[in-house]
Amino acid sequence: MDCIGMDALPEGVVQHILSQVSNARDVAACAGVSRCWRECVPYLPSLYFPRGAFESSAAAAAGGGATEAAVAAADEAIGRMVAAAARLEELVVYCPFSIGLLPRWLEARGATLRVLEMRVDSSVDMHGHLDCLALAPGLQELRLWGLSMSRPPAWGPMERLRVLEVVGAVLMDSAVSGAVAACPNLTDLAMLGCECSGEVAISLPLLERCRLDFVGAGSCSLKLAAPRVESLEVQGFGWISLRGGAGNRLRHLIISKNVGAVYQVEMGKLLVLEQLQLRGVQWSWSAITSLLLCASEVKHLVMKVEFCGDYDALQPFPEVDLVEFFNSHPKLRKFEIHGAMFAALCQKNSLKKVARFKIRDTFLEEILVTVRSPLNAEQKLSTLESLVRYSPRMRKMVIRVSQMKNCHDAADDFFEEICKFAYMNNGRVCIE
Repeated sequence: MDCIGMDALPEGVVQHILSQVSNARDVAACAGVSRCWRECVPYLPSLYFPRGAFESSAAAAAGGGATEAAVAAADEAIGRMVAAAARLEELVVYCPFSIGLLPRWLEARGATLRVLEMRVDSSVDMHGHLDCLALAPGLQELRLWGLSMSRPPAWGPMERLRVLEVVGAVLMDSAVSGAVAACPNLTDLAMLGCECSGEVAISLPLLERCRLDFVGAGSCSLKLAAPRVESLEVQGFGWISLRGGAGNRLRHLIISKNVGAVYQVEMGKLLVLEQLQLRGVQWSWSAITSLLLCASEVKHLVMKVEFCGDYDALQPFPEVDLVEFFNSHPKLRKFEIHGAMFAALCQKNSLKKVARFKIRDTFLEEILVTVRSPLNAEQKLSTLESLVRYSPRMRKMVIRVSQMKNCHDAADDFFEEICKFAYMNNGRVCIE
């Protein structure tokens, strides 16, 4: 490698260029070029060890010893580079390593470390292993992948931690509540693809963005007190309660549940809410109505729920008055509605009063409708026509019919009528 050009640069410029290198392989290659390049290693602010960084070492080992060889190589390289990087601020370790060595690394660089991200062995209970995070009191961002934790960590208060992300973890509810409680100044919290059941209680006065994605068939409830939260996405909870003014600044809210049902949602008036998404197989009707009542100022509404009913009883949506629905959400601009809720809006009693749209000028600009069944085709078509006729600001209506249940010839006739409707409103109505 020809480094004459680099040698001609001032030492400070060379150090700055090399300080942008973080991948462990690149750092090792640069350190082997010359002594002056090797002397830049202590100034590295970031070290990144990718998942396959030591596959060659593993391949050199025979049979079942490949994994052990890769871990041993990783342990040696990480320890050596961490010890050399005197000003290390960010450490990212995706490759397998020995968790027992983490205290040694943090003790060496805990004073300067600001960002820590690790992928750990999910078969090992991390209780006790994460207590060493107390050696890095200046941590501002912590991301953990694949861990298993049955009890709250004893890492002490992480006063400076602002971002906490946990991905693909198996957690007890007490471990979740305890870990979050130890980080009182979080602004961003994300727990994605985590297995958990029970009651999760979170109280964070500075939290602004929160994503909780819990998987599995276990029953789980959430109690959240976060008066500054602006974006909230929750998945997997059957009972949800926002307390302490948690909805006062909420602008973005998504609630979904892929397995089981959403039974209850408690929250105050959502005065600044801009986007609301309701997704899942089953919601209790009381949970839907209470949430829609709180979100009367919403601008973008997505409703993709298959059934209503409490517990194991899957029931269709009750009748919903079309006029009252839109009059109750006067600021609604974009509306995405699935087959079940659309069918609930297509009622004869609603259509008799649909001309009342003229009384309150709706702000609706875009609507996406998924039609799943040809039943009550005349009422559904009349509802689509009314939405276009009495929504003067309507720019685009998308009718999605690709998943329509084709049980008999009525489906073909209905589709033909929808095509005629789209043709008559060319430029505003389209079919997917």
